[in-house]
Amino acid sequence: MHESLERLPSTPRMPALFVGHGSPMNAIEDNGWSRTWQALGERLPRPNAILCVSAHWMTRGGTLVHTGAHPRTIHDFGGFPAELFAQRYPAPGSPAYAEAAIALPHAAQLRPDLDWGLDHGAWSVLIRMFPRADIPVFQLSLDLSLPMQAHYALARELKPLREKGVLVVGSGNLVHNLRMLAPGRPPYDWAVEFDTRMAAALESGDFQSVVDAEDLGAVMRAAHPTTEHFLPVLYTLGVADEADRLSGFNEGFDLASISMRSFVLA
Repeated sequence: MHESLERLPSTPRMPALFVGHGSPMNAIEDNGWSRTWQALGERLPRPNAILCVSAHWMTRGGTLVHTGAHPRTIHDFGGFPAELFAQRYPAPGSPAYAEAAIALPHAAQLRPDLDWGLDHGAWSVLIRMFPRADIPVFQLSLDLSLPMQAHYALARELKPLREKGVLVVGSGNLVHNLRMLAPGRPPYDWAVEFDTRMAAALESGDFQSVVDAEDLGAVMRAAHPTTEHFLPVLYTLGVADEADRLSGFNEGFDLASISMRSFVLA
């Protein structure tokens, strides 16, 4: 075990989450999605730190880990009300835990970053789940040049963080097609098909079928014209082990083409 990890206190294994984050408005709206996030935060064991893998920090040619002590709140969206832009999530960073995460992988080289912060894939969920913003949070980027299997392999090497009090949170959506948003209509058939296939694989413990989702061809491309909202689920699954049991929450669709399906592994 690397010395940067050894220095951290050992804890009972923390859960791992995948959260369908949907619209940034969930940060300020009182709705079924946000109420469930709040209830979940109240019953989870308190982490020493949170590692968030968000759909909204994308890189190419390398994976970065934010090591800053005071990550900024990033408003990486447009066209929303001023109230949303006024939100701040002043959680501290976690340089010690971030450095431990950088030291763990052998299959990939992670690099430190001081420029990012907390994007809305992270803070819009955490502001409801842990509203006091008193738990250290750090993010890991998604290297879009990597194949899905490599993301999953990287996540597997981060698993020891769970034994050091780190709550791993993947934040994306199992179906995410912004081009096909349709307020007030039921979800599209292709959206339901992909979501149902992924749910079946998750519930049966067949995580490799989730990693291999691109093999589904046209239905995958309809569900994810781009893959950044899908990739975070691979990090939640990658840190799982055989002792974990999956429990779902927020199962349903928003705006016809966004699956809010979420789950806890513990």
